[in-house]
Amino acid sequence: MTATQTLVIQVVAVLLAVIVAAMLPSYVDLFDLMQLTLFAAMAVLSLSLAFIWGYGGILCFGQTAFFGIGAYSYAVAVGNFGDSTNAIILSMVMPALFAAALGYFVFYGRISDVYLGVITLTVTLILFNVVNSTAGDEYTIGSVRLGGFNGIPAVKTFNMPYDPSYILSPEESWWVTAGALIGVYVMMRLLLASRFGRVVVAVRENETRASLLGYDPRFIKLTTFVIGGAMAGLAGALYANWGAFVGPTIFSLSLSAEIIIWITVGGIGTLFGPIIGCFVIQYIVSQIGSQQTFNSNLVLGAILVGFVLLLPKGIVPTAQVLVGKGLRFLSERRAMTLDTVDPKTVGAE
Repeated sequence: MTATQTLVIQVVAVLLAVIVAAMLPSYVDLFDLMQLTLFAAMAVLSLSLAFIWGYGGILCFGQTAFFGIGAYSYAVAVGNFGDSTNAIILSMVMPALFAAALGYFVFYGRISDVYLGVITLTVTLILFNVVNSTAGDEYTIGSVRLGGFNGIPAVKTFNMPYDPSYILSPEESWWVTAGALIGVYVMMRLLLASRFGRVVVAVRENETRASLLGYDPRFIKLTTFVIGGAMAGLAGALYANWGAFVGPTIFSLSLSAEIIIWITVGGIGTLFGPIIGCFVIQYIVSQIGSQQTFNSNLVLGAILVGFVLLLPKGIVPTAQVLVGKGLRFLSERRAMTLDTVDPKTVGAE
């Protein structure tokens, strides 16, 4: 498949996604629409780690740290400002600043591989315990109490830009969340197609070679880490808008592991794969939760082991390989058919 064909397929897929997102509220009930809104918000979170891990080569076990900071930043800001517009912006800025501070010490300290995963996981645990211990009246930012384990209830949902009197309906919240997912996907795709994106992949493949070409792998990794943190913060704001509640469980280890499973199932090194993996796994978890027949963590563990053993590349890369083999087979069959035709017979006819 040529680069032009790939580009055309991607453009068509984005246009179809926009059409489906626009028309979906007319064909599903409110409960299903709310579920899909949650899935789309979490898919933004999966894209943030897909970019950091799949293309930057940075295995971050603490992506929920940025997700939680973004959610809490939104809840505190919207509670004080009364307007969600600047709160959404702040939900991206705060995790980005935190990622810049953490990433500076990690990458410029030459820490990588498994140690990076341990550090990010530890930071998530620290944030969980810190936020969980903020139950007193003294833990108040402006007019918003952090609430400790009880979290921040009744978080104000999205409103029209700079118009707090116009609160978005569930249908409009779906359009915003789905639009954010599509927008993040397109932005990531354009970023990876740019010179910076190619350098990110080059650093992932060989840091020494990238250094010899004049690039600073530490700065490239730090920038990648910050971008992923900002996107995770946006997902946190979308999640807070969906549930109108933010609590310490947003920093949970189970969610950190679940993000890894989304990307493993969908396919590492792709952007569309983690979205598929997120929607599939979220749907399975929601069905298990409604039936209360199996333990969801046990099922997720079985899915992870099954994909690692049987389908290690994930759904999307495997599908791409199968489609490529199918196209080559059809091309070879066509070439063989043309070779069997006698030119003299064709001319006589």
